[in-house]
Amino acid sequence: MFSNLSDRLSGTLTRLRGKGRLTEDSIAEALREVRVALLEADVALPVVKDFIGHVRERALGQEVLKSLTPGQALVKIVNDELVRVMGEENQSLDLNAAPPVVVMLAGLQGSGKTTTTAKLARLLGKEQGKKVMVVSADVYRPAAIQQLQTLAGQVDATFQPSDAEQSPVDIATEALAEAKRQFMDVLLVDTAGRLAIDQAMMDEARSIAEAVSPKEILFVVDAMTGQDAANTARAFDEALALTGVVLTKTDGDARGGAALSVRQVTGKPIKFIGAGEKVDALQPFHPDRIASRILGMGDVLSLVEEVHRKVDQDKAEKLVRKIRRGSGFTLEDFKSQMEQMDQMGGLSSLADKLPGMGQLPDHVKSQVNDRQTRHMVAIINSMTPQERQFPDVIKGSRKRRIANGSGTSIQEVNKMLKQFGQMQKMMKKFGKGGMAKMMKQLGRMQGGMGGPPGGFRR
Repeated sequence: MFSNLSDRLSGTLTRLRGKGRLTEDSIAEALREVRVALLEADVALPVVKDFIGHVRERALGQEVLKSLTPGQALVKIVNDELVRVMGEENQSLDLNAAPPVVVMLAGLQGSGKTTTTAKLARLLGKEQGKKVMVVSADVYRPAAIQQLQTLAGQVDATFQPSDAEQSPVDIATEALAEAKRQFMDVLLVDTAGRLAIDQAMMDEARSIAEAVSPKEILFVVDAMTGQDAANTARAFDEALALTGVVLTKTDGDARGGAALSVRQVTGKPIKFIGAGEKVDALQPFHPDRIASRILGMGDVLSLVEEVHRKVDQDKAEKLVRKIRRGSGFTLEDFKSQMEQMDQMGGLSSLADKLPGMGQLPDHVKSQVNDRQTRHMVAIINSMTPQERQFPDVIKGSRKRRIANGSGTSIQEVNKMLKQFGQMQKMMKKFGKGGMAKMMKQLGRMQGGMGGPPGGFRR
């Protein structure tokens, strides 16, 4: 979501990091570039003015000008201000009430409310152990109720049936009564949207809220609408008294303006961000981690949490034991590793969370290609069990059959087998205690480059 903004900001601040002394002119020039970067990211103008004003005030004070590392001090100020604008810390759902706690989702049509309802049900059920019921009060959009029923089945949430002939208020009221009867912890109410803000929609949403007294009213908004997201959220807040915001479609062509504008314009915290159609693609919004990613410093905490949450620990342990015993690393194992990586959002998502990725040249970034990973999985799926276990048997005619079956070319099959061979060699080294040897060798290589470990001589 923040790629362009991250490139502009991290590039500007990197030029200042190494400077031993900063002048008022150099700070002013840097802030002009920061201002342009924020405006290009579609951040609301009042937010940009406030942001630049705060950074300028601190940058021209003793904090930077008297610092031993003024460039780094300025980077810290920009980081702190990004966190302040986005809300300081993650604010989780307030479920501190007698169950069932009602959470209502509101927003415009196409913002992703129904999908977000299912994602939230999964998060509350699987990660917090809550008994969750979902209900659709959208009687206008064709198949909206059926869509939620299907998604509820995927996330193991209890679905409360509703009918397009019912009034939305009756649907919500009956669902709350049923949730009480079934001793549910949380009731998620998915409401109808419109293509634009209109009074009828606001009145209906207000009536639902009055009928079921939700503890949380979340405004679901498409991140790609930029600063318009903040303006729409403000209009909804005036009608409904929102408690938080969910930014959706952050994996699309969003420039980051919504994330940097919503909190400041509405005063309401961003509680979650959605990135993708998968039911597990909803994460708590952490302003400090997002600020770190914007400045090209990665988000290792989120990466670690994602690995713990999405990697199959049993499979990982079996593979480790297999490698330690010296057993062969097969194409089946290779495929399993790629599939688990895909579950975590793919290579591009992982790269986004690693420190320093923003400083890589564009031609290196372009090689991070999730489509290639999916092609390799398709190639392995087109093999027989014997071929996956003993890839040496894969010769000319077999390669043609595998290429045809996977919709790829023989060249791609050859490339995948070569990459597997390299991975297999590396795994053999790990199995023979080669990790320590490889680290020593890496240290010698770095030392021989005329600089500290990790450094490169220019």
